[in-house]
Amino acid sequence: MKTQFELKPLAAGAIALLCSVAGQVEAQEAANPPSVLVTGSRIPRASLEGPSPVTVLTGDEISKQGYRNVFDALSNQTQNSGFTQGADYGNTFTPSANAISLRGLGPNHTLVLLNGRRMADFPIAYEGTVNFTNLANIPSSVVDRVEILSGGASAVYGSDAIAGVVNIILKKQASGLDVNLKAGTSSRGGGGDRRLQLTGGESFGQLNTLFSAEFLERDPLWSRDRDFMSAKTGVAPTSVLGRKNVSSGKYIDPADTCSSLSDLFGGSTLRYTAKAGSYCASPKVGPTYWTTQTGNSSQNLFGSANYDLSADTTLFAEALLGFNRSRNNTRGPSWTSASTADSYFWNRNTARYEAWSRYISPEEIGGAERYNRRWDDQASSLSFGARGQIPGTGWQYEAAYSASLYKSSSYTPRALANIDSFFLGPKLGVDDSGVAIYAPDPARLARRLTPGEFDSITGTAVSDDQSWTNTASLSASGVLAQLPAGPLKLATVAEVGKQGFSNTPDARINQGYFNTVSTADVTAGTRQRYALGVEAGVPLLNKLDATLAGRYDRYSFAGRQDGKLTYNTGLEWRPASQLLVRANHATSFRAPDMNYIYKARGTGYYSSTTDYYRCAKAGQPLASCEFANQSPGADYVQTGSKDLRSEQGRSSGLGLVWSPSVNFDASFDYWKIRIDDLVTNLSADQLLRDEARCRVAGDLSSPTCADAIGRIVRNPLTALNRPGEIRQILVNPINAASNSVSGIDLSGKYVLRTSAYGVWTAKANYSRTLSKKSRQFAGDALNDDLEDLSNADWRDKLNASLTWNRGDWSNTLFLQRYGKVPNSAGEAYLTPTTLVNASAVLRLNARTTLSLALNNVLNQVKRDSSGGWPYYPVGNYSPVGRQGWVELNYHFGS
Repeated sequence: MKTQFELKPLAAGAIALLCSVAGQVEAQEAANPPSVLVTGSRIPRASLEGPSPVTVLTGDEISKQGYRNVFDALSNQTQNSGFTQGADYGNTFTPSANAISLRGLGPNHTLVLLNGRRMADFPIAYEGTVNFTNLANIPSSVVDRVEILSGGASAVYGSDAIAGVVNIILKKQASGLDVNLKAGTSSRGGGGDRRLQLTGGESFGQLNTLFSAEFLERDPLWSRDRDFMSAKTGVAPTSVLGRKNVSSGKYIDPADTCSSLSDLFGGSTLRYTAKAGSYCASPKVGPTYWTTQTGNSSQNLFGSANYDLSADTTLFAEALLGFNRSRNNTRGPSWTSASTADSYFWNRNTARYEAWSRYISPEEIGGAERYNRRWDDQASSLSFGARGQIPGTGWQYEAAYSASLYKSSSYTPRALANIDSFFLGPKLGVDDSGVAIYAPDPARLARRLTPGEFDSITGTAVSDDQSWTNTASLSASGVLAQLPAGPLKLATVAEVGKQGFSNTPDARINQGYFNTVSTADVTAGTRQRYALGVEAGVPLLNKLDATLAGRYDRYSFAGRQDGKLTYNTGLEWRPASQLLVRANHATSFRAPDMNYIYKARGTGYYSSTTDYYRCAKAGQPLASCEFANQSPGADYVQTGSKDLRSEQGRSSGLGLVWSPSVNFDASFDYWKIRIDDLVTNLSADQLLRDEARCRVAGDLSSPTCADAIGRIVRNPLTALNRPGEIRQILVNPINAASNSVSGIDLSGKYVLRTSAYGVWTAKANYSRTLSKKSRQFAGDALNDDLEDLSNADWRDKLNASLTWNRGDWSNTLFLQRYGKVPNSAGEAYLTPTTLVNASAVLRLNARTTLSLALNNVLNQVKRDSSGGWPYYPVGNYSPVGRQGWVELNYHFGS
């Protein structure tokens, strides 16, 4: 793929203009404390306080609060209120990736930066729809701090920064070599992990270097490792062997066949009799083949160098390379006769239409792991440039180039095209209706397979996906003039970049090699962007400062262009030295996701679906409904749209910061974010819920109901096989009407310093969503998402920590309180839950530290059987239980 960087005349002229402006400004000295660059602004500031709140999480806090990695830390921050399907969710499009959702606005509305620079998107779209940044491959050993800015920041960073910005800032310098070993497991068994980190650096005169190597191994956690979900209860067991008379809808009695298979699925297979007859079944089929925690093996390498070319100029370069192999299992190998047609055939021996099915057990194939799905990912990024002071001025500048590439290969086991003949014998033609004719031997269906036979009917589909981005930028900042109230500071930036992606499925899918009728098309696209931005820090009065920012971004894609001008305004007023009153208002935007733009007609199936309408029609509760959580789920058809408009965002905030002393500070902030022209695909589950609600209520004409019913395509009620069942779900992106959310953030810190009992530090952060409303179509009523029991977002979150440092000891107690979320059935709320982590760090000597950590000290596992198996709220809570780690760190060098 062509990925070279091309500098257009417009961008080149803009960069030259910025250099000219900066060169003409004379140096100005301001008597301020040392300045730092804070996320959300390109103007260095004297402190982290500003018109918009920024939450800072240090690398040391990530370890002491029990977080396993950067993603773990970010996902548990109070601002991350949105439900996401991560690597441990189970059935997802992206089981090797993890994402966050600030303010519940989705992973595509949070801009993630590494040292202030963009990274390539994960090449597979989240839920098959939106592009996002994977947070799974950041080596925590070199993280200096993570800064989280809530609210729109497009006027500084461009597209995507609607809900906020996460900036992961890496260390710049190290001395010697640190070796870190960490290992742990869960008290309930399974899910253990190990980690080795090597971090070091050295200075060679004017050259400073830093490197890090991180090696991690995490074991999968299977459902069978947790008693409460090792079998499905209260519902009909899953069919292991079944023969059905399609005309009558009744099963053909298997007689003694099931006894010969009784040892399969851990000895749980039996003859089960339902209203439609008898078949061989087991309640452990799904749990046996289901991992609740993805297995993972990763190696991450990072290196950076800074060379002081002169007193005014520093050359820099940094590179990150990560390899990640993930494996999970969310379904075992099963077969249904003629599944590429109508799932039934004409049995010449019995002279009737029949449907046969068989679920193949781990005992037959050599273990459940034999049917694992695997992903091999490679993430890389490179940036280099120069920074320093423009000679003859007091202005600072940075000229940089950055490139990032993400590759992912997936290996998916699939049945081969010969699987029908393996179970049914040779095909004998078709009848007048086009239905296949066989003369099968029932004994063949009941005979257990050998691993060799399984290999003869199963192959592996391989897809190769990649995404990339590169950017050249030039920024400058300094004092433009001295005003009566202080210096007028200015920052300017020019950027030009290009990004692209490609999804390349296995070509054999379209060649009839596998037992599937789904087609798989290559999806690929690129887009270019150019940007000019300016930001000013204006002292209005002695204790009143303003921040103004504006930026113009222009995107070129799919034969058209889209330009957006965004702005940001902020005020900081200090009525007293200890009190800061702040306010901000910003506009933001998001260019349409490239997956939405370039998606060709894609077909496939959902891993599982719940037919809410048939459950309601049958009067069956979800926990025991025979149409709930059916796996595999319904087929879908998805198409893209090149006519989508950019999303328009607006955000505002008002807050107070009180800092009466160096030992105490507290803040309160109110925030509100609105998105118009929101680009979205409704999830299949939401469509099915809407369809059921509309059909039960008899509402077939309102905009949302008409849209949902039109997208759920069902078999006719008069169909010979599977009457009334879902045949297809049609999905495509649209510009929805609007989405808005508001809430409050509170934070506080208190430090108690004693001579005899050490230093005690207490911190607390709390976020609460006050309002969340949405409207899909202009004619729809406004939906109150906070009261919508299909909305699994957190309503509020609280984090609190107490750290005690005394001598060589550092001890931390960390509490996380999760507010109410709906239960799996969407009928009521689950009660809030508080989890407790604890850690202790002992410095054995000047070189060695030993750490002990316990997560979920009270060993709580949240239960929820309202929606049936797996009996816990997937995505909101974890079934792992208490986990413990031992960590040893040794420093080589001075």
